[in-house]
Amino acid sequence: MPSLPDGWHAETVLRSAYGKSFSGDFLIAAHPDGGRQLEVVLVDVSGKGAAAGMRALLLSGAFGGLLGAMAPDRFLPAANAYLLRQHWDEGFATAVHLNLDLDTGDYRVASAGHPPAAQFRAGSGRWVLTRTGGSPVLGVLDAVEFDGVSGRLEPGDALLLYTDGVVETPDRDLDTGIDRMLGHAERLVRGGFAGGAGGSSSKLARGKSDDRALVLIWRQ
Repeated sequence: MPSLPDGWHAETVLRSAYGKSFSGDFLIAAHPDGGRQLEVVLVDVSGKGAAAGMRALLLSGAFGGLLGAMAPDRFLPAANAYLLRQHWDEGFATAVHLNLDLDTGDYRVASAGHPPAAQFRAGSGRWVLTRTGGSPVLGVLDAVEFDGVSGRLEPGDALLLYTDGVVETPDRDLDTGIDRMLGHAERLVRGGFAGGAGGSSSKLARGKSDDRALVLIWRQ
C-alpha cells in the first residue's frame, strides 16, 4: 500500500493457509494522477498452496502493470482477458477493485465474484455492504462487463475489503461469516480503526485452512 496524504490511513493483512510461504491472495495498489487517486485491487486466486501461490505471483505482476495504466472501469475487463489467455485448468480468480479520490472521498468499487466491501458511515454509526450486481469471477467468460457501486468516504468513515477466507469456513457460509465480521467491526469502531485489520483477521478466521487478506482504509 503506498503512503497516503494527511487525513487518510490504511492497514493491510495477508496470511497464507497453514502458514505456508505462498498465498493465493494478493494485493496491489497504485497512485495514478499525481497521487490524488488511490487504486487498490484485492485478488483471491483459485486453489491453495504452492500452485495457487505461483499463479498469484504471475497475476500480481501482470495486474500491477495494468493498474493505473487505464481507466479504472476497464481494469477488471482487462484482467479477465489476461486470465483467459493463460488457459489454466484451474485458472479463475475473484477480485475487488477500488478507485478512491483522495481529495473528495468519492469512490467506486467493482467486483468480479468477490465478497462485498463494507463501509462504515460515521453519520449513522453503522456498517453497510456495498453489494454489486453479481458479476462473474475472472477467467471464465469472455467479453464480460463488471458492475460497480459508487459512494463517498466522509471524515470518520472507513472501507473494508477482504477475501472469503476471512469470513467463510466449511461449517459457516459466506452470509453468516459476513454478519459475524460486521458484528466484530461494530466493536472495532469503539476502539478506533488503528490496528483493526490485524485484529479482525485473527479473530474472525476460525481455522487456518484458507488464505486470508484484509484491507482497511479510513478517513479522519
